[in-house]
Amino acid sequence: MHIKPIRTDDDLRAAFAQLESVFQAQAGTEQADEMEILVALIEAYENRHDPIGPADPVEAIKFRMEQQGLTPRNLEPFIGPSGRVSEVLNHKRGLSLRMVKRLHDGLRIPYESLLSAAV
Repeated sequence: MHIKPIRTDDDLRAAFAQLESVFQAQAGTEQADEMEILVALIEAYENRHDPIGPADPVEAIKFRMEQQGLTPRNLEPFIGPSGRVSEVLNHKRGLSLRMVKRLHDGLRIPYESLLSAAV
């Protein structure tokens, strides 16, 4: 097993190539250990260089609307009158804690998605 730190994008590509060769390794083997170490190194490098920021709460709401075939009118019980729904969906009004709770309880949108921006 020859593993080195990932410091550059070239190192990252080499680590992915090495990972491909051991990806289907049987548990408990040296190749499986190598796979786990490579995955940890790759994740650490990617988190450091290409962090994924928090989701936009409005995008989470729109995603759920698309999944369930909902219209803005369907959001009124959770957000309020149609004007308020429009303001939220157009990023002109933030979500209140009450809206967050109702959206979570009613549409099962995770709190983490709804609270990722300042309320």
